[in-house]
Amino acid sequence: MSRGGISTKIHALCDALGNPISFKLTPGQASDLEGADALLPGLTAGALLADRAYDVEQRVRKRLREANTEAVIPSKKSRLVKIEHDRDLYKARHLIENFFAKIKQYRAIATRYDKRACNFLGAIHLVAAIEWLN
Repeated sequence: MSRGGISTKIHALCDALGNPISFKLTPGQASDLEGADALLPGLTAGALLADRAYDVEQRVRKRLREANTEAVIPSKKSRLVKIEHDRDLYKARHLIENFFAKIKQYRAIATRYDKRACNFLGAIHLVAAIEWLN
C-alpha cells in the first residue's frame, strides 16, 4: 500500500441517492480497474454508472452483464466500435462526485495525515457514516 499523501486513490460505490456503500484504497500509481476488481464482485444493482476509465470488456462490462446490471459507461475515445449508453441516466453520476466533494471537506481526508492505509480508511468510513446521518 502507498504511504504518502496524494498518492492514494479512494474507490467508492454509492447508491442511487449518492450515499456511500463500500470503499477500497489503492496506491496512486495503480489502475482504476483494481478498485473495480475489488468492488464489483457481489454487486446487486440495476445499473452501474462509471466514467470512461472503466470501459473495459473483460474486467467490467462482462461482469456487469453476468450480474444483469446495465453498464452506463461512455466508450473510451480510442474504442473503434463505440458502445451506446443511457445519456440521461449518466447525468446522475454527479452524485458520486458530490460525495467525494463532501468528504474532502474534512481535513483528515483532504490532507491524508495518516501514514497507515488502515487508519486512513477508518477515517473515510467515519466521515461516510457522518454523511449518511446528515
